[in-house]
Order: sequence, then structure tokens, then C-alpha cells
Amino acid sequence: MHDILEILEKDARASPEQIAAMTGRSVLEVAEAIHQAEESHLILRYKTVVDWEKAGREGVWALVEVKVAPQREVGFDRVAERIYRFPEARSVYLVSGTYDLAVVVTANTMREVAAFVSEKLASLDSVQGTVTHFLLKRYKEDGEILVSQQQAPRLPLTL
Repeated sequence: MHDILEILEKDARASPEQIAAMTGRSVLEVAEAIHQAEESHLILRYKTVVDWEKAGREGVWALVEVKVAPQREVGFDRVAERIYRFPEARSVYLVSGTYDLAVVVTANTMREVAAFVSEKLASLDSVQGTVTHFLLKRYKEDGEILVSQQQAPRLPLTL
């Protein structure tokens, strides 16, 4: 099953026929495995990685480190749930280190990110502090390189 999932993770458009050829399984076996993975929520959704800058849509991405006071019996889960329900929060991770949660935020402007952090995020009861890092350039996302890979021109050899 892992081989099928790895193929789909790299290319969600891979057909059962293509996956069967790559894994040596029957098309029926692959289709059934995919169906079971979807039904059991092992496959959560299919995704397309878009280079929005190349598509002409400007936006702001930020990584917000959040220091949280864990709550009795639920730890960080309750505050993480409050945060991941905000539409501005693209991803939320429990992390080790100085801060407890890492939140990837997207918005149209830096002002919108600032408003989200100051008005919605920092005002939550369990939040003790935040540090916001604005992403200046995305080089790679979800395994896809987003920058052109032109080779540097070689200088002529002179003697």
C-alpha cells in the first residue's frame, strides 16, 4: 500500500492503470486500495501545487511561531484547533523548541497578516507570545522546486 500512496503523493493524477504498471499489481487491486484509502481517510484529498507568483497572483505568506500555555488534559490540542479553524491559517504544526506551534499564514497583504496575528491569534487565552516571519521567496514546496533551474553559463577556458 505504501508504494501506491507514494506514487499518488508525487502525482495525484496518476491513474490506476499507471500505478498498476509501476507497482506490478492489477488495476483492480490498485483501484480497490485507493478506494479503501479514501474511505478510511488515509488519503485526505488530492492536491495541486501552484506557483502563484508565476500565475500573477501576489500574496503574502508568513510563518508565525506561537508560544502557548498548554491546557489541563488537552495539552496544545484545543488551542491548535482554534487556530487551524481560522481561514488565514494554511498549516498548523506542533513543534519542539522555543515555541510550541508553527502556523503558516496566507493573506493578500502584510497588513492582513498583522491584523490576523494581533486581533485573532495573540488574543487567544492560551497564547503567551508570537513571532512572525514573512516569507520572502518560496524555492520549494511539497517537494516541487518553484524556481527555474537554469545552469550558470560556463566561462571559457583560457590559457
